[in-house]
Amino acid sequence: MDRPLVITSDDDLLDDLLRVAAAAGAELDVAHVPAHARPYWTRAPMIVVGSDVADALAATGPPPRHRVMLVTRDPDDPDTWRKCVAVGAQAVLELPSAERRLADEFADVAEPAVRAGIVVCVVGGRGGAGASVLAASLALTSARRRLRTLLVDADPLGGGLDLLLGQEEAEGARWSDLVAREGRVSFTALQAALPAFAGLSLLSFHRGEAERIPAEAMRSVLDAGQRGFDLVVVDLPRVPDPAATEALGRAVTTLLVVTADVRGVLAAAQVLTELRGHTGEVRAVVRSGVLDDEVVTTSLGTPYAGGLPDQPRLAAALNRGDAPPIGRRTALGRFCGSFLDSLGGSPAGAEKTGVRR
Repeated sequence: MDRPLVITSDDDLLDDLLRVAAAAGAELDVAHVPAHARPYWTRAPMIVVGSDVADALAATGPPPRHRVMLVTRDPDDPDTWRKCVAVGAQAVLELPSAERRLADEFADVAEPAVRAGIVVCVVGGRGGAGASVLAASLALTSARRRLRTLLVDADPLGGGLDLLLGQEEAEGARWSDLVAREGRVSFTALQAALPAFAGLSLLSFHRGEAERIPAEAMRSVLDAGQRGFDLVVVDLPRVPDPAATEALGRAVTTLLVVTADVRGVLAAAQVLTELRGHTGEVRAVVRSGVLDDEVVTTSLGTPYAGGLPDQPRLAAALNRGDAPPIGRRTALGRFCGSFLDSLGGSPAGAEKTGVRR
Protein backbone atom coordinates (compact mmCIF):
# COMPACT_ATOMS: atom_id res chain seq x y z
CA MET A 1 0.00 0.00 0.00
CA ASP A 2 1.35 3.46 -0.93
CA ARG A 3 2.08 5.76 1.99
CA PRO A 4 1.61 9.51 2.52
CA LEU A 5 4.55 11.56 1.24
CA VAL A 6 6.20 14.30 3.27
CA ILE A 7 8.49 16.79 1.52
CA THR A 8 10.65 18.88 3.84
CA SER A 9 14.27 19.53 4.75
CA ASP A 10 13.37 20.95 8.17
CA ASP A 11 14.33 18.25 10.68
CA ASP A 12 12.26 19.76 13.50
CA LEU A 13 9.18 19.93 11.28
CA LEU A 14 9.79 16.36 10.12
CA ASP A 15 9.98 15.18 13.73
CA ASP A 16 6.59 16.76 14.40
CA LEU A 17 5.08 15.16 11.30
CA LEU A 18 6.45 11.72 12.16
CA ARG A 19 5.04 12.00 15.68
CA VAL A 20 1.58 12.99 14.42
CA ALA A 21 1.63 10.21 11.83
CA ALA A 22 2.63 7.63 14.44
CA ALA A 23 -0.28 8.69 16.65
CA ALA A 24 -2.59 8.17 13.66
CA GLY A 25 -1.13 4.75 12.88
CA ALA A 26 0.39 5.92 9.59
CA GLU A 27 3.82 5.35 8.08
CA LEU A 28 5.35 8.00 5.83
CA ASP A 29 7.62 8.27 2.83
CA VAL A 30 9.97 11.25 3.15
CA ALA A 31 11.65 13.34 0.47
CA HIS A 32 14.19 15.84 1.79
CA VAL A 33 14.43 17.64 -1.55
CA PRO A 34 11.69 18.14 -4.18
CA ALA A 35 13.52 16.14 -6.85
CA HIS A 36 13.25 13.02 -4.71
CA ALA A 37 9.47 13.42 -4.58
CA ARG A 38 8.87 12.90 -8.29
CA PRO A 39 8.43 9.08 -8.24
CA TYR A 40 5.85 9.39 -5.44
CA TRP A 41 3.95 12.49 -6.52
CA THR A 42 1.11 10.87 -8.44
CA ARG A 43 0.76 7.61 -6.46
CA ALA A 44 1.01 8.80 -2.84
CA PRO A 45 -2.50 8.95 -1.31
CA MET A 46 -1.63 12.28 0.37
CA ILE A 47 1.23 14.78 0.16
CA VAL A 48 2.38 17.10 2.94
CA VAL A 49 4.69 19.91 1.83
CA GLY A 50 6.78 21.81 4.33
CA SER A 51 6.76 25.58 3.80
CA ASP A 52 10.56 25.46 3.80
CA VAL A 53 10.64 23.68 0.41
CA ALA A 54 7.45 25.05 -1.15
CA ASP A 55 9.14 27.45 -3.53
CA ALA A 56 11.70 24.86 -4.64
CA LEU A 57 8.91 22.34 -5.21
CA ALA A 58 6.87 24.84 -7.23
CA ALA A 59 9.90 25.45 -9.46
CA THR A 60 9.82 21.78 -10.54
CA GLY A 61 6.30 22.22 -11.96
CA PRO A 62 4.53 19.30 -10.25
CA PRO A 63 1.26 18.29 -11.96
CA PRO A 64 -1.99 19.22 -10.18
CA ARG A 65 -3.44 16.56 -7.87
CA HIS A 66 -5.80 16.22 -4.92
CA ARG A 67 -4.92 15.95 -1.24
CA VAL A 68 -1.87 18.20 -1.12
CA MET A 69 -1.37 20.17 2.11
CA LEU A 70 1.12 22.84 3.05
CA VAL A 71 2.32 22.74 6.68
CA THR A 72 4.04 25.54 8.53
CA ARG A 73 5.09 26.33 12.07
CA ASP A 74 5.20 30.07 11.37
CA PRO A 75 1.66 31.52 11.41
CA ASP A 76 3.03 35.01 10.74
CA ASP A 77 4.72 34.14 7.45
CA PRO A 78 3.18 36.56 4.88
CA ASP A 79 4.14 34.21 2.02
CA THR A 80 2.21 31.20 3.30
CA TRP A 81 -0.82 31.51 1.01
CA ARG A 82 1.34 32.35 -2.01
CA LYS A 83 3.28 29.15 -1.37
CA CYS A 84 0.02 27.23 -0.98
CA VAL A 85 -1.16 28.34 -4.42
CA ALA A 86 2.27 27.77 -5.96
CA VAL A 87 2.39 24.06 -5.00
CA GLY A 88 -1.30 23.46 -5.70
CA ALA A 89 -2.16 22.69 -2.07
CA GLN A 90 -5.79 22.51 -0.99
CA ALA A 91 -5.15 23.63 2.59
CA VAL A 92 -2.62 25.25 4.90
CA LEU A 93 -2.11 23.58 8.28
CA GLU A 94 -0.42 25.61 10.98
CA LEU A 95 1.28 23.47 13.62
CA PRO A 96 0.79 22.77 16.44
CA SER A 97 -2.82 24.02 16.37
CA ALA A 98 -3.73 21.87 13.34
CA GLU A 99 -2.16 18.64 14.61
CA ARG A 100 -5.53 17.03 15.30
CA ARG A 101 -6.75 17.66 11.75
CA LEU A 102 -3.46 16.43 10.32
CA ALA A 103 -3.72 13.25 12.39
CA ASP A 104 -7.23 12.68 11.03
CA GLU A 105 -5.97 13.15 7.48
CA PHE A 106 -3.14 10.68 8.02
CA ALA A 107 -5.55 8.20 9.59
CA ASP A 108 -7.98 8.49 6.68
CA VAL A 109 -5.39 7.33 4.18
CA ALA A 110 -3.74 4.81 6.51
CA GLU A 111 -7.01 3.18 7.54
CA PRO A 112 -9.88 3.87 5.15
CA ALA A 113 -13.33 2.83 6.28
CA VAL A 114 -13.99 -0.79 5.39
CA ARG A 115 -17.53 -0.86 6.74
CA ALA A 116 -20.46 1.48 7.18
CA GLY A 117 -21.61 0.28 10.56
CA ILE A 118 -24.97 1.29 11.96
CA VAL A 119 -25.71 2.29 15.55
CA VAL A 120 -28.63 0.93 17.56
CA CYS A 121 -29.33 2.31 21.04
CA VAL A 122 -31.23 0.51 23.80
CA VAL A 123 -32.69 2.21 26.86
CA GLY A 124 -35.00 1.08 29.65
CA GLY A 125 -38.35 2.77 30.22
CA ARG A 126 -37.74 2.25 33.94
CA GLY A 127 -35.13 0.61 36.12
CA GLY A 128 -35.06 -3.17 35.78
CA ALA A 129 -36.90 -3.22 32.47
CA GLY A 130 -34.21 -5.38 30.90
CA ALA A 131 -32.56 -2.96 28.49
CA SER A 132 -29.03 -4.15 29.26
CA VAL A 133 -30.02 -7.77 28.72
CA LEU A 134 -31.61 -6.85 25.40
CA ALA A 135 -28.55 -4.84 24.29
CA ALA A 136 -26.24 -7.73 25.12
CA SER A 137 -28.52 -10.23 23.42
CA LEU A 138 -28.72 -8.17 20.23
CA ALA A 139 -24.93 -7.94 20.13
CA LEU A 140 -24.48 -11.67 20.71
CA THR A 141 -27.05 -12.53 18.05
CA SER A 142 -25.35 -10.19 15.60
CA ALA A 143 -21.96 -11.76 16.29
CA ARG A 144 -23.40 -15.25 15.77
CA ARG A 145 -24.48 -14.07 12.33
CA ARG A 146 -20.82 -13.29 11.62
CA LEU A 147 -21.42 -9.57 11.69
CA ARG A 148 -18.52 -7.62 13.17
CA THR A 149 -20.16 -6.27 16.33
CA LEU A 150 -19.26 -3.72 19.02
CA LEU A 151 -21.24 -3.59 22.27
CA VAL A 152 -20.86 -0.30 24.16
CA ASP A 153 -21.84 0.13 27.81
CA ALA A 154 -22.80 3.80 28.14
CA ASP A 155 -24.58 3.61 31.51
CA PRO A 156 -22.08 4.34 34.31
CA LEU A 157 -24.63 3.24 36.94
CA GLY A 158 -25.79 0.11 35.15
CA GLY A 159 -23.55 -2.38 36.96
CA GLY A 160 -21.45 -3.28 33.91
CA LEU A 161 -22.22 -5.24 30.77
CA ASP A 162 -19.05 -7.26 31.29
CA LEU A 163 -20.52 -8.55 34.56
CA LEU A 164 -23.86 -9.31 32.91
CA LEU A 165 -22.04 -11.38 30.29
CA GLY A 166 -19.76 -13.10 32.79
CA GLN A 167 -16.70 -11.32 31.37
CA GLU A 168 -15.70 -9.13 34.32
CA GLU A 169 -12.28 -10.80 34.46
CA ALA A 170 -11.62 -10.46 30.73
CA GLU A 171 -8.44 -8.60 29.87
CA GLY A 172 -8.69 -5.45 27.79
CA ALA A 173 -9.45 -1.75 27.85
CA ARG A 174 -12.38 -0.20 29.71
CA TRP A 175 -13.84 3.29 29.52
CA SER A 176 -11.34 4.63 32.05
CA ASP A 177 -8.60 3.86 29.52
CA LEU A 178 -10.37 5.86 26.81
CA VAL A 179 -12.04 8.83 28.49
CA ALA A 180 -9.21 11.22 27.59
CA ARG A 181 -9.39 10.42 23.88
CA GLU A 182 -10.27 13.14 21.41
CA GLY A 183 -10.08 13.01 17.67
CA ARG A 184 -9.82 9.93 15.55
CA VAL A 185 -9.24 6.47 17.05
CA SER A 186 -8.04 3.63 14.84
CA PHE A 187 -10.74 0.96 14.71
CA THR A 188 -8.09 -1.77 14.41
CA ALA A 189 -6.40 -0.44 17.55
CA LEU A 190 -9.76 -0.19 19.33
CA GLN A 191 -10.71 -3.73 18.40
CA ALA A 192 -7.31 -5.03 19.51
CA ALA A 193 -7.55 -3.21 22.85
CA LEU A 194 -11.07 -4.27 23.87
CA PRO A 195 -12.12 -7.55 25.47
CA ALA A 196 -13.52 -9.87 22.82
CA PHE A 197 -15.58 -13.03 23.22
CA ALA A 198 -18.22 -14.94 21.29
CA GLY A 199 -17.26 -12.96 18.20
CA LEU A 200 -18.00 -9.49 19.58
CA SER A 201 -15.98 -6.63 21.10
CA LEU A 202 -17.10 -5.10 24.39
CA LEU A 203 -16.45 -1.67 25.89
CA SER A 204 -17.58 -1.51 29.50
CA PHE A 205 -16.60 0.12 32.80
CA HIS A 206 -14.09 -0.77 35.48
CA ARG A 207 -15.48 -1.67 38.87
CA GLY A 208 -15.45 1.13 41.43
CA GLU A 209 -16.40 4.77 41.23
CA ALA A 210 -18.70 5.56 38.32
CA GLU A 211 -16.95 7.71 35.75
CA ARG A 212 -18.92 9.79 33.30
CA ILE A 213 -17.99 9.47 29.65
CA PRO A 214 -17.05 12.72 27.91
CA ALA A 215 -18.94 13.32 24.69
CA GLU A 216 -15.62 13.60 22.84
CA ALA A 217 -14.58 10.11 23.94
CA MET A 218 -17.93 8.64 22.88
CA ARG A 219 -17.63 10.42 19.54
CA SER A 220 -14.17 8.95 18.94
CA VAL A 221 -15.30 5.43 19.85
CA LEU A 222 -18.43 5.57 17.70
CA ASP A 223 -16.49 7.02 14.76
CA ALA A 224 -14.13 4.05 14.97
CA GLY A 225 -17.01 1.67 15.51
CA GLN A 226 -18.87 2.82 12.43
CA ARG A 227 -15.75 2.59 10.30
CA GLY A 228 -14.76 -0.90 11.40
CA PHE A 229 -17.85 -2.73 12.64
CA ASP A 230 -21.09 -3.77 10.99
CA LEU A 231 -23.23 -3.10 14.05
CA VAL A 232 -22.68 -0.97 17.16
CA VAL A 233 -25.12 -1.59 20.03
CA VAL A 234 -25.14 1.05 22.78
CA ASP A 235 -26.74 0.46 26.18
CA LEU A 236 -27.88 3.89 27.42
CA PRO A 237 -28.81 5.41 30.78
CA ARG A 238 -32.42 6.46 31.22
CA VAL A 239 -31.49 10.14 31.47
CA PRO A 240 -29.30 11.08 28.47
CA ASP A 241 -25.96 12.61 29.40
CA PRO A 242 -23.67 14.22 26.78
CA ALA A 243 -22.19 10.86 25.79
CA ALA A 244 -25.63 9.27 25.43
CA THR A 245 -26.77 12.25 23.36
CA GLU A 246 -23.84 11.64 21.01
CA ALA A 247 -24.93 8.02 20.55
CA LEU A 248 -28.60 8.90 20.11
CA GLY A 249 -27.74 11.32 17.34
CA ARG A 250 -26.14 8.48 15.35
CA ALA A 251 -28.73 5.77 15.98
CA VAL A 252 -30.77 4.44 13.08
CA THR A 253 -33.26 3.36 15.72
CA THR A 254 -33.53 3.41 19.50
CA LEU A 255 -35.29 0.59 21.32
CA LEU A 256 -37.22 1.65 24.41
CA VAL A 257 -37.90 -1.33 26.68
CA VAL A 258 -41.27 -0.87 28.41
CA THR A 259 -42.86 -3.02 31.08
CA ALA A 260 -46.56 -3.53 30.36
CA ASP A 261 -47.96 -2.00 33.52
CA VAL A 262 -49.25 1.46 34.37
CA ARG A 263 -46.13 2.58 36.27
CA GLY A 264 -43.88 1.20 33.56
CA VAL A 265 -45.73 3.06 30.82
CA LEU A 266 -45.75 6.34 32.73
CA ALA A 267 -42.03 6.07 33.45
CA ALA A 268 -41.33 5.20 29.81
CA ALA A 269 -43.30 8.24 28.66
CA GLN A 270 -40.96 10.47 30.65
CA VAL A 271 -37.89 8.76 29.20
CA LEU A 272 -39.39 9.04 25.72
CA THR A 273 -39.73 12.80 26.09
CA GLU A 274 -35.97 13.02 26.71
CA LEU A 275 -35.11 10.69 23.83
CA ARG A 276 -37.18 12.47 21.18
CA GLY A 277 -35.07 15.59 21.54
CA HIS A 278 -31.93 13.74 20.45
CA THR A 279 -32.81 10.93 18.06
CA GLY A 280 -35.08 10.05 15.19
CA GLU A 281 -36.90 6.73 15.34
CA VAL A 282 -37.81 5.25 18.73
CA ARG A 283 -39.49 1.83 18.82
CA ALA A 284 -41.08 0.20 21.84
CA VAL A 285 -40.12 -3.29 23.01
CA VAL A 286 -42.89 -4.40 25.36
CA ARG A 287 -42.16 -6.69 28.30
CA SER A 288 -45.22 -8.79 29.10
CA GLY A 289 -47.49 -7.57 31.90
CA VAL A 290 -51.05 -6.64 32.73
CA LEU A 291 -51.51 -4.31 29.74
CA ASP A 292 -51.87 -5.36 26.10
CA ASP A 293 -48.95 -4.49 23.84
CA GLU A 294 -51.19 -2.33 21.65
CA VAL A 295 -52.38 -0.34 24.67
CA VAL A 296 -48.75 0.32 25.61
CA THR A 297 -47.64 1.51 22.19
CA THR A 298 -50.79 3.57 21.65
CA SER A 299 -50.31 5.27 25.00
CA LEU A 300 -46.72 6.13 24.13
CA GLY A 301 -47.35 6.96 20.49
CA THR A 302 -44.40 4.85 19.32
CA PRO A 303 -44.02 2.13 16.70
CA TYR A 304 -44.03 -1.43 18.00
CA ALA A 305 -40.72 -3.29 17.72
CA GLY A 306 -41.99 -6.48 19.32
CA GLY A 307 -42.93 -8.14 22.57
CA LEU A 308 -40.86 -10.08 25.07
CA PRO A 309 -42.67 -12.55 27.32
CA ASP A 310 -40.94 -13.55 30.52
CA GLN A 311 -38.26 -16.25 30.29
CA PRO A 312 -38.30 -18.19 33.56
CA ARG A 313 -34.70 -19.38 33.17
CA LEU A 314 -33.24 -16.02 32.17
CA ALA A 315 -32.61 -14.63 35.66
CA ALA A 316 -31.06 -17.90 36.82
CA ALA A 317 -28.72 -17.98 33.83
CA LEU A 318 -27.57 -14.42 34.40
CA ASN A 319 -26.99 -14.99 38.10
CA ARG A 320 -24.74 -17.95 37.22
CA GLY A 321 -22.68 -15.62 35.06
CA ASP A 322 -23.94 -17.17 31.82
CA ALA A 323 -24.68 -15.13 28.72
CA PRO A 324 -28.37 -14.53 28.01
CA PRO A 325 -30.01 -17.58 26.40
CA ILE A 326 -30.72 -16.48 22.83
CA GLY A 327 -31.39 -19.74 21.03
CA ARG A 328 -33.97 -19.76 18.25
CA ARG A 329 -36.47 -21.42 20.55
CA THR A 330 -36.29 -18.62 23.13
CA ALA A 331 -38.44 -15.49 22.95
CA LEU A 332 -35.37 -13.31 23.38
CA GLY A 333 -33.53 -15.09 20.58
CA ARG A 334 -36.49 -14.84 18.22
CA PHE A 335 -36.91 -11.15 18.90
CA CYS A 336 -33.22 -10.39 18.33
CA GLY A 337 -33.19 -12.35 15.07
CA SER A 338 -36.33 -10.65 13.80
CA PHE A 339 -35.03 -7.20 14.72
CA LEU A 340 -31.71 -7.75 12.96
CA ASP A 341 -33.61 -8.98 9.91
CA SER A 342 -35.49 -5.68 9.92
CA LEU A 343 -32.14 -3.88 9.64
CA GLY A 344 -31.15 -5.96 6.63
CA GLY A 345 -28.50 -8.12 8.34
CA SER A 346 -27.96 -11.75 7.42
CA PRO A 347 -25.11 -14.24 7.90
CA ALA A 348 -24.54 -14.57 4.19
CA GLY A 349 -24.76 -10.88 3.43
CA ALA A 350 -22.59 -9.93 6.37
CA GLU A 351 -19.46 -11.42 4.89
CA LYS A 352 -19.85 -9.38 1.72
CA THR A 353 -21.51 -6.12 2.66
CA GLY A 354 -22.26 -6.02 6.36
CA VAL A 355 -25.52 -4.58 7.64
CA ARG A 356 -27.14 -2.37 5.04
CA ARG A 357 -28.55 1.01 5.77
